[in-house]
Amino acid sequence: MKHNFFAVDLGATSGRTILGSFTTGGLELEEVNRFPNQLIETGGHFFWDIYALYQNIIDGLRIVAQRGVNITSIGIDTWGVDFVFVGKDGHFLRQPYAYRDPHTVGAPEKFFERVPAKQVYDLTGIQVMNFNSLFQLDTLRRNNDSALNAADKILFMPDALSYMLTGKMVTEYTIASTAQIVNAKTRRLAPELLKALDLTEDNFGRFVYPGELVGVLTEEVQKITGLGAIPVIAVAGHDTGSAVAAVPALNKEFAYLSSGTWSLMGVETEAPVITPETEKLNFTNEGGVAGTIRLLKNICGMWLLERCRGDWAELSYPELIAEAQQAEPFRSIINPDEALFANPANMKEAIQQYCKETNQPVPETCGEVVRCIFESLALRYREVLENLNKLSSHPIKTLHVIGGGSKNDLLNQFTANSTGVDVVAGPSEATAIGNVMMQAIAAGDASNVEDMRRIVNGSVSLSTFQPQDKERWDKAYSKYLNVLEKYSKISQ
Repeated sequence: MKHNFFAVDLGATSGRTILGSFTTGGLELEEVNRFPNQLIETGGHFFWDIYALYQNIIDGLRIVAQRGVNITSIGIDTWGVDFVFVGKDGHFLRQPYAYRDPHTVGAPEKFFERVPAKQVYDLTGIQVMNFNSLFQLDTLRRNNDSALNAADKILFMPDALSYMLTGKMVTEYTIASTAQIVNAKTRRLAPELLKALDLTEDNFGRFVYPGELVGVLTEEVQKITGLGAIPVIAVAGHDTGSAVAAVPALNKEFAYLSSGTWSLMGVETEAPVITPETEKLNFTNEGGVAGTIRLLKNICGMWLLERCRGDWAELSYPELIAEAQQAEPFRSIINPDEALFANPANMKEAIQQYCKETNQPVPETCGEVVRCIFESLALRYREVLENLNKLSSHPIKTLHVIGGGSKNDLLNQFTANSTGVDVVAGPSEATAIGNVMMQAIAAGDASNVEDMRRIVNGSVSLSTFQPQDKERWDKAYSKYLNVLEKYSKISQ
């Protein structure tokens, strides 16, 4: 009998629900509904609307119920680090803060005054980013936040949504690992860090790993949707964890680049890699599926272009790409990860400011801005890949680009040119595929991730980009490093 799996895949700008199945003919995916996920700015803070997200999930479940589709299970993945407070009565205490809220600016330094940075990294292996849950929670503690003070439980975003569906509270390993409160070696919550936050394990749900059962749909949800007691499975709750599970690699000699709002580049390892070098380079060890660790670096990805496009509504994506192709190569270069680009009021003006301060030509046209973004991302990818090569236990012969960015042929070619390795692009729906994969394994449709990856490799269309123009890109990389050094001196 064919199993149909319902995957909820929520990103920082949009969400969708997908029906997926693995058959003798390969992988089948069908989008059920798609919806925006917008930041809400009010009262000096940025929030997510978790109730709107829940309603969109319900709408997707209603659609499949009305079509008479038999669902085997449901899985939910989301972006990382954000969470919901739950009161003793089981109700949410307020909408969750968004990780782009500025209240955590400078938060790591304040936390490290009480717990040394080295101790935090030695425990978690997680790179320092001001919006990590550890620093969000500490900021709320210092601010005497009323929701935190009243909280009985803390649920990360996918776990909060599964709670709304099942009434069961869990803490899924991969999403919890992004919080910087999980011991990378024991793969459990770190008591030392919880104590520093005035929290205990009792403030979190039952700890689960990808493939475990969360619960079944509540009677309320069954009535609303017209479905029965469908199981909800804990997939890799962190969207990147799900995406990496779906990398269509046939051997271990690869790195991955999950390309979307964020670009996450890394390798799979069997154990955390926590050394003075990884700490210095600010690499992260996040939980993966099947006992793996994702040794990776977070890179500010298509967020740069997405924010610019908000002011370019009259131009389509293909038109912007075409203009970028016509723009002068390597005219202006930025560091995509500079704090200036985290959440500026106007992204184009922030890029122009960076170029002006580093004595570069200021990009004016849309094509010049887009070309600047793409070339800078490709050069940043080279820098990170060079570091990964030093840290990886195996050679990196291929870079698999997955996620929405895998459809960007221009950026993929730039990435191959910059890194000097073959870039294999696809699948664009990697996150949803990885979500479905873990549900399929839980249902007994496959025994392991390797088998699933072989099925994915044979089921999706992949494009390969080979390096070109090595000399020009080597020269551009030298310019990139010089620009970064110049801005570093200016901003000190």
